[in-house]
Formats: sequence, C-alpha cells, structure tokens
Amino acid sequence: MFTSINPFTQETIAVYTAHTQAEIENKLALGHQAYRELLQVPLEQRRQWMMEVAASLKNDVDMHAALITQEMGKTLKEARAEVLKCATTAEYYAENIAGMLAPRPIHSDAYKSYVSYEPKGIVLAIMPWNFPYWQVFRFAIPNILAGNTGLLKHASNVSGCALAIEKLFTTSNFPQGTFQSLLVASKDLEPIIADPRVQGVTLTGSTPAGKSVAALAGKYIKKTVLELGGSDPFIVLKDADLEAAAKTAVQGRMQNAGQSCIAAKRWIVEEEIVPTFTAEVKRILQDLHQGDPTLDTTQMGPMARPDLAEELNKQLQESIRQGAQLELGGTHEGCNFAPTLLTGVTNNMTVFKEETFGPVAVIIPAANEAEAITLANETDFGLGAALWTSDLDKAAHLANQIESGNVFINAMVRSDARLPFGGVKQSGYGRELSLEGTHEFLNVKTVYIQQ
Repeated sequence: MFTSINPFTQETIAVYTAHTQAEIENKLALGHQAYRELLQVPLEQRRQWMMEVAASLKNDVDMHAALITQEMGKTLKEARAEVLKCATTAEYYAENIAGMLAPRPIHSDAYKSYVSYEPKGIVLAIMPWNFPYWQVFRFAIPNILAGNTGLLKHASNVSGCALAIEKLFTTSNFPQGTFQSLLVASKDLEPIIADPRVQGVTLTGSTPAGKSVAALAGKYIKKTVLELGGSDPFIVLKDADLEAAAKTAVQGRMQNAGQSCIAAKRWIVEEEIVPTFTAEVKRILQDLHQGDPTLDTTQMGPMARPDLAEELNKQLQESIRQGAQLELGGTHEGCNFAPTLLTGVTNNMTVFKEETFGPVAVIIPAANEAEAITLANETDFGLGAALWTSDLDKAAHLANQIESGNVFINAMVRSDARLPFGGVKQSGYGRELSLEGTHEFLNVKTVYIQQ
C-alpha cells in the first residue's frame, strides 16, 4: 500500500494498492507491444500525438498543479510553472525531433556510410517526488517521440501524479502501453530491470539510490542514465552585481523549499564582499513567507515529508556545533521549515560536506577567486554551478576549471530542453534533454554500404 499525505496538513489524500506480479507482467507485455506498434507509426504522427499531450497539460494545468501541491507541497505558482514547462518542452521536441533523429552521413571509403538512431524498446524510469511532473516528462518526451516506450516507477508519495501522467498519454491517442506507471516498491525492481523487454533504466534521485540501480542494471547489461545528488556552488566574486546575485542566490536555494538537486547549496563569496552580500540575502530571506502552499501570498511551501525536515535539522544543528553562525531561521514544525541562513561556514562542516535537501542557505568565505574555485570543486558532487562576475572573459576561463556538468554565468542553474543536462562525479553520468539526451537510449547504428 502507498499512502499519499498532504505535507502541509499531514492529512491522508489517498491510499494506493501496489501492482501484483500479474499486473506488472501485463504492463511489460503492453509496453513491448506498444514499442512494436510505434515502429510502424510515422514520426509525423508521433509528433501530433505529443502535441495533444502538450495541449492537455495546458488545458488542465490547474488540476495538475493542485495535485502536485497536495502530494509534495510546493506552492501552486511553482506547480503551475512546472506543468507548463512540461508542455512547452513537449512542443519544443515535437518541432525539433526530426532533426535529432535524422541519419548522420559519415565520409569513409564506403560508397555510402551513415549513423542511424533507432529505438530499442521499454525504458524504465525511476523518478523522485521533488519535481513529480518535470522529471518524468523530460525523460518521456524525447524517448517516446523516438519510438521507445516508458515504464515509470515514481516515488510512492506522488502516486497520484504518476497515474495522472499515465492518463495523459492514454488519452492522447498513443498506442495502449506507450507510457505506464508501476506502483511497486524499490525492493521489487530487480525482476523488472532483468526483464529482456526492458532495454534501459534512467534514474533521478539520491546517490545511494543511483549506486543500487546501477549495480542491478550492470548485472543484466542494461544501459543507465543517472542524475543524482548535488551540492552546487554559487560563486560570487567581488566584481559581481551583488543585488542581482543575492536575489538569484535566494531564488536558487529556496525554490521548491530547497528540495532540488541543482539548488544553490553552497554560497561561496569573496571575503571582501561577504558583509554586503550577507546583509542583502538576509534582507530578502526575512521577507520570504513560508506557509500554506495553496495561498497566493505564500512564497515557499513545506518540505515534502517530516523525516526529511528532521534530517535537515540534524545537519543544521551539527554545523552550528561545529562553529557555523545562525543568522536567520533554524526552526521547523512538522514539514514547515523556516528559511534559514548560516554564515562562517568552512569546509569541515556538515553543511559543506553533505548535500542539504531543504531551505538552508550557507555562506562560505573565500580569500580570492582561486580559493573560490578550489572550494567549489571540494565536493564529491558535480551537477551544477553558478558563477557571478562582471568580467565575462574571466568567467569563461574559470568555468573551464569548475568540475560540474553545468556551469551558469550570472544566472540560476536550471534544466532546459535545448541544452544537455547531467552531472559528473557522484552526481551521476549520462545526459538528459537536447540532442545528447535524446540519443542516450537509442541504438546508434553504423550502416556501411559498399558498392
């Protein structure tokens, strides 16, 4: 049984029954059958069906947003933006997928040689609760347009979102079984990963979860893409626009109550500007209203589960004992965690060494830009990084020194359908989105023709 609980009120929304082995087998059979059917469907038809998905998302945005807010707690404004981002991404891919899938001619000694990009079958997606629509759609859209089919094992606390997404595809004229949700526990995934009809596994989640799934997939020689944890640096140099940097730092840290792999988790600031930067972000944080996510006046909702809030508080208290100064916040009740600011953070403290998944911002002083880059790279993670400076030539040079899958200059780190997204080190491997992400679960086939 999977229980969906409203994080703000702690009221039970719904209880879902896990799928039986027979139901799982039926879904695997349907997914494989849909893959065989999609092989015969022209790309233009798949594009039209995907545009129907986009239209449905837009038409029912309020319904989908309300479901997201009820199940995992983000504000309705954020939830609406998430749903609409899925719709615009579906439109983007529908418009551009033909070029991404076009055979690539290669000059060789053959009469003709080229690379073709062909679907392989079912892709299993294991997805988290923090962006319950976006994480799913950024995998599903390019794969389904390319001719693969999808099976989703969503986080158990957003089972309602999983079933709503499944319904979107079944009501948009795609063949039955093109996209299906599995209500199963993580411990029951091995037989599904082992099934020969499943051709790959993509996971967005924690690093421990990624290690477990990668080991299982490797056991059965299945391709994987892993987008895992992050402890993203937000570097502010002394020549930066401090007002813009402070505003974006708070947005990048507190969006979705800080529950994002690419949140700005470590604010690394040159010492000379630490007092000014601290005063500015503190002013912004003091005006940030946390509370009922269904109200328009609320700027930050609750965390998704009480245990996550307790874990964050443990990291916070450990860091204070280690010498960090509490400037603001530091309190929580249930899932409602106040926006919190720590200063004087050093590289031996818990909030520096571990990923903090919630609304705790930390300021780490750096003597100069060289030390700032060193501190940024002093982590097991490498998902995203932001760098703020008015010298764009210097920014390009420093960006090459940052160990991360994404570097954003004078902007907040985010995923964008036009750009590949993914990490290095313990933040995972492989890419989602853009051309690179579209090809991850395709057969990149060499065709060589001798006259």
